[in-house]
This record gives sequence, C-alpha cells and structure tokens, in this order.
Amino acid sequence: MFNDSISDLLTRIRNANTARKRLVVMPYSKMKQQVADILVSNGFLENVKVTADGGFKSLELTLPVDQETITSLIRVSKPGRRVYTSAQDIPLVLGGRGIVIVSTSAGVMTGRQARKQNLGGELICKVW
Repeated sequence: MFNDSISDLLTRIRNANTARKRLVVMPYSKMKQQVADILVSNGFLENVKVTADGGFKSLELTLPVDQETITSLIRVSKPGRRVYTSAQDIPLVLGGRGIVIVSTSAGVMTGRQARKQNLGGELICKVW
C-alpha cells in the first residue's frame, strides 16, 4: 500500500518513459486525473482515459511517441513536508519552459494560471 498517490503517478510515468512504454495503467483518484489532465493540456502526455473494470476505476495514460518530451518529474510537496507558496512566489521552472502544478482553493492548475488569478497554494510537482 502506498500513502502518496501523486508520487506513485509520477513514478509510474517516469518508469514507463524510461522503459519506452506508451501506456500506463494505475488506480484512479480524482487528484491523479486532475494532474494528468494538466500534463495533457501542456503536451507532456497524449491522452488520459478513465476505465471501470469490475467496480474499480483505472486511469490509463498514453505517453507521447517522442520519449524525450518528459525530461524530469519532481514531487515538491510530500506527505511529511508540505510546501505552500503565495501567488507572487510561485517558482518558474527552467525559465518558463517547464511547469509547476499547484493545488489552490480554486482547484489544481499550473503555476502560470495561479499567478494570473492571484492564487497561492500547495506546490505539487515540477515537470519539464
């Protein structure tokens, strides 16, 4: 059993990318789906699909054909050490080439969107 579902998501994507797999299947959670949807909208993943099999939902992620799209996935806030930030202090990743995913009071979004809406929150992960 694992305690940190976001770390599990990032590790499965990282391992599939290293093994040159195109499809990743994992147990479903709403937070995982929101993070995966952000990764799709920013071009790091191709597709996200929710499937139900025997009463349990699964999340199927399709990685891009170009395996070099994802260079690094880093979990920032962990269960033992939560990291919060204000809207002005949301970090840029590689000078704006990467993204930071933030959990705000208005939902999960990228750092750019949170800065535009002047919302701070918990830094979930950095992707580039």
